[in-house]
Amino acid sequence: MKSDFPRVFSLLRKERGLSQKSTAEALGVSQALLSHYEKGIRECGLDFLVRAADFYGVSTDYLLGRSPSPDGMTVSVDEIPEPDAVGRENVMKDAGILPVLNKKLIANSMNVLFDILSQSGSRELTQEVSSFLMLAVYRMFRVIYNIGPKNQPGMFTVPKTIERGYSDAAMQRCEANAIAIGAGEAPADGAHKPIPHPEALCITTERLSRSYPLFAPSLLNLIQNCENHIRR
Repeated sequence: MKSDFPRVFSLLRKERGLSQKSTAEALGVSQALLSHYEKGIRECGLDFLVRAADFYGVSTDYLLGRSPSPDGMTVSVDEIPEPDAVGRENVMKDAGILPVLNKKLIANSMNVLFDILSQSGSRELTQEVSSFLMLAVYRMFRVIYNIGPKNQPGMFTVPKTIERGYSDAAMQRCEANAIAIGAGEAPADGAHKPIPHPEALCITTERLSRSYPLFAPSLLNLIQNCENHIRR
């Protein structure tokens, strides 16, 4: 059985506030055996896997760690909704003006950043920038998640003790690779591929305003706000 099973199996029970005893009874096994499954000491059979999936209302692929979604779906690029697709559901109620403003500045600035990257034609550079930003979101989400006293650490596969140091190192690696690609050098973990259209990375405020009349003000405000924050 894949090693993700004990983590996901245990996480589902704890998130639902169920005891091992009641869960074992519902699944038709002893509490001791259930404990062994959750700790990865023993591997369950296919019949139990299906019963567990039905009991928790998830897919077997999710239990096995083959899908990050409880329904077992794998999402393609075309199926991922656009950031504004949820409409009013994504409104930050009672958050105040500043968080709402910052959210818009970040989203609009991302539109500019990724459009410029796409014009450069460099998949390698785009990948490093994307990975860096995803790691930043991951770190802040995990900080928020850890604040909740009842949130289960089993949601994450990387232990809390090493997450900060490892994610920081991963972000620094992405940044270093992006700098190397921009300098025309091969990153430590890849072959050198010249940026097909380096002229796309020649950026001026005039070009930003002309090419992105709706989003450029957000990016320029984000830059100003970040530098004020750094100076403080």
